[in-house]
Amino acid sequence: MSKTAATTFAGETFGRFVIETKWDDVPAKVRHEAKRSLLNFIGCALGSARDPAIETAVGVLKTFAGAPTATVIGRSERMDALNASFINAVSANLLDYDDTHLRTVIHPTAPVAPPVLALAEQRGSSGADVILAFLLGAEVECRLGNSVSGHYARGWHITTTCGVFGAAAAASRLLKLSPQQTWTALGIAASQAAGIVENLPNGAKNVSVGNSARNGLLSAIFAQQGYNAAPASIEGRNGWARACGDEVSMQELIGELGTRWEIGRNTYKPYPCGIVMHSIIDACLDLRKEHGISAADIVSVVVRGSPLLHERGDRPVRNERDARVSIHHSVAAPFLWGAGGVREFSEPLAMGAEARALREKVRAEVDTKMPNGAAQVAVKTTAGKELEKTVINAKGSFENPLTDAEIEAKTRGQASTNPAGRNIDKVISAVWDLDRAANIGGIMRELAAPA
Repeated sequence: MSKTAATTFAGETFGRFVIETKWDDVPAKVRHEAKRSLLNFIGCALGSARDPAIETAVGVLKTFAGAPTATVIGRSERMDALNASFINAVSANLLDYDDTHLRTVIHPTAPVAPPVLALAEQRGSSGADVILAFLLGAEVECRLGNSVSGHYARGWHITTTCGVFGAAAAASRLLKLSPQQTWTALGIAASQAAGIVENLPNGAKNVSVGNSARNGLLSAIFAQQGYNAAPASIEGRNGWARACGDEVSMQELIGELGTRWEIGRNTYKPYPCGIVMHSIIDACLDLRKEHGISAADIVSVVVRGSPLLHERGDRPVRNERDARVSIHHSVAAPFLWGAGGVREFSEPLAMGAEARALREKVRAEVDTKMPNGAAQVAVKTTAGKELEKTVINAKGSFENPLTDAEIEAKTRGQASTNPAGRNIDKVISAVWDLDRAANIGGIMRELAAPA
């Protein structure tokens, strides 16, 4: 359906939208954006699949796993759909390299794609079914993020709190639930929406990201089996939005549903770190290239940005997780090594003496006039020069997006670290042609590591 009229309850409107929307109701550009999101997701999951955090999670969950019906991307193990969803969500988000809906700072695909792929693999769903379920779930997820004011600022990790709704919606679509059951699934998801910003540079973040995917799928299964939920679980007086935020905008939540596509505004990172740090890296790389600055030439650096940048990134760096959300390391990496990739944010380099010394020279300042995602970098050199660079739209932003070819290159780079990436060009081609695939079994087999 091209439009969904507002009704008394948000969940009721979303239920009809998720179940009744047809392939041709979605603009081709939005469907293509879904493919970009899925391809970027695959690369991120492959790149992290053998990280110690994933090893631990697999070791814990396999003790309790059910029948092995779903692929764990980048690994030889198979698991039940719930636990595979958990692991694949964590892998996709682990290195802070996944996609971003910039208005909300939600990373849409990590919570939503894993249950879609797990169910599709189990049920033999077509590639077109996968694309449509994913983009409908991600649309619900991003609209929830748009609608609730004060949510992220209060300390809720918006990717996980909104991601569980997206996962529930997408799973409902693939399970072929009724609009009423989908409404119920969203209500059940409202009681499972959790995750806090304080834990972002810690392993507890992994748990909340994994749970958003797993619990969204679980919500749809419970709804399928007859569990119920309050009609206004999302927007009611004691519902999710008002419990976790200041106000809820029904226009942002369900206005123009089916005509204004939030998932069509998804973006993709060129650097594996917090999205608000990207303009800093861009500015430092430009200064290094334009003026030939090396770390040895730097006396001091001042980074100015929005309150959000300062709040998220003005932190001590105690490990590589801290480095990925650090203003100071986002300066150190490009000036020391001329890049801001996975290697430059890894533990050995992030905690090395060179990086520590240069981070000490960096000071962060708040500029309330700077928009989120922008930054100004001012450098004083040993030669007495004062150099400055401002970046408003970082590489990878909606205004300055990665091309399809750049997403492919990023995916190849991540895949090169994992034996499951041996046929990555075949996988890339299959994703671009996903809408013509009878099922996704072939892609998922390619994404499994050899035993």
